[in-house]
Amino acid sequence: MYDGIVQDLIDEFGRLPGIGPKSAQRIAFHILQTESFDPTHLSELLAAVKERVRFCEVCGNVTETERCSICRDPRRSPAVICVVEEAKDVAAIERTREFRGLYHVLGGAISPIDGVGPDDLRIRQLMTRLADGTVDEVIIATDPNLEGEATATYLSRLLVPMGLRVTRLASGLPVGGDLEYADEVTLGRAFEGRRVVGS
Repeated sequence: MYDGIVQDLIDEFGRLPGIGPKSAQRIAFHILQTESFDPTHLSELLAAVKERVRFCEVCGNVTETERCSICRDPRRSPAVICVVEEAKDVAAIERTREFRGLYHVLGGAISPIDGVGPDDLRIRQLMTRLADGTVDEVIIATDPNLEGEATATYLSRLLVPMGLRVTRLASGLPVGGDLEYADEVTLGRAFEGRRVVGS
């Protein structure tokens, strides 16, 4: 649509996840039109992130050191591990300030269509962490979609025979949602996860 380097810039932004053609165009024109925008700083930051950021040797979370701040925190309970698909899921759970255990990042979910099987995930590392008997409960917090459910089922089959308490995050109706717009699976989960009110 645009000539030369401008279209190249739009195309490059468009390759990022969650950025569609219109968003890519908006970002590109913001850079072009904003005099205070410093592309040098952005490029240096991107280079530094690629160079310095790695994955925690224990849990797989993003960090600049060998172990992430959560794994180094002595106040966290080593008896509970929350298994998530991606490092961004750790950040989402941490924002709730409800969980005080440790994490294990799988690095994705089982997806045969995409060619991702159990051996492509950090499941072996999880089993190694569980071998010493410190952990009492494993919370499976994979996404409530087909791939997340397949991963949760696979993990449950591995972990339950080990005598661990294996739990799955509840899922159901969102706060502020309307029943009429909820799909059957979401409503079904809401019924399964219902709680007693009062006493």
